[in-house]
Amino acid sequence: MASYAYGSGQRPASGPHASGNRPAPGRVRIASPRAVRRQRSPTRRARPLLVATALAALCLTAVAGCGGAQDPAGTDSGAAKPGPEAEATASASASASTPSPEASPTGATPTAPLPQGPLTGRTVVIDPGHNPRNREHTKEINQQVDIGTGRKECDTTGTSTNAGYAEARFTLDVSHRLRELLQAQGARVVLTHDDDRPFGPCIDERARIGNEAKADAVVSVHADGSAVGNRGFHVILPAAVKGGGADTSKIVKSSADLGARIAGHFVRTTGSAPSNYIGGGTGLDTRGDLGGLNLSTVPKVFVECGNMRDPEDAALLTDAGWRQKAARGMADGIAAYLKG
Repeated sequence: MASYAYGSGQRPASGPHASGNRPAPGRVRIASPRAVRRQRSPTRRARPLLVATALAALCLTAVAGCGGAQDPAGTDSGAAKPGPEAEATASASASASTPSPEASPTGATPTAPLPQGPLTGRTVVIDPGHNPRNREHTKEINQQVDIGTGRKECDTTGTSTNAGYAEARFTLDVSHRLRELLQAQGARVVLTHDDDRPFGPCIDERARIGNEAKADAVVSVHADGSAVGNRGFHVILPAAVKGGGADTSKIVKSSADLGARIAGHFVRTTGSAPSNYIGGGTGLDTRGDLGGLNLSTVPKVFVECGNMRDPEDAALLTDAGWRQKAARGMADGIAAYLKG
């Protein structure tokens, strides 16, 4: 989240020829017209059938195939694709390089029954910060919405690394990983969006999705956009806010517990230190100006996983292995909170 106050072409293996009289490799014997006439069936429609069959056999033995070989990359793990801005800056420094696409769990919602586990019966809402297409809808996302204590933009574009890896792509990737880890423990997981909307949702709608799901916990995934040298993660907790449609009095304590558990597990799992510029080394920050927290009626926190504008943090955020650790740290913290 941009700071508010700071910031192989493998050839198809040719199957064995079905014909008893095998032609030389790579060739198909097509019956001559005279032979066809000698073997003609009572109806003349057999001739086109023989020709069609021969052509089909020829197609199967061709190196490229009539339909063309499928790109093996089309059957990969379903990794989240970096946005065009990341692809356009591939020559940027390695410290803030475009992330490799390996091993990001697919964003598709599974249809198989959830496994039974320690989180069975629990609902977790994951809120991937921003939206990759927000930048194409600046008019819509700049519309003001009520956050209880005032009015604020519907949403923002978020930040990015210097190499162009967008925060909105990062948040979706980590959210997919987090969802998979929680579902493996039996939790019902709801995403506020899954790269399936032209923009948003607006911050008030994001809060409403968690409220209507009656979530046991809500985590909004972000990355910061602060100055170079500012490093580390922090978890944002809701302040005690009451005004307009906002009243966080019932969730302040539970949200603080959720945030503290996530922060502790995040340190242990990722090896990353708490922020050196927010939270006084605790990795925790309390704010009353975020609509997504103000309007929540269920325990909720924001997790700023690192600073995308710092080259050292960017090297972590763009690494698929580190993103998996970040998701694991959050999942472990959520599970610890839900288990009490």
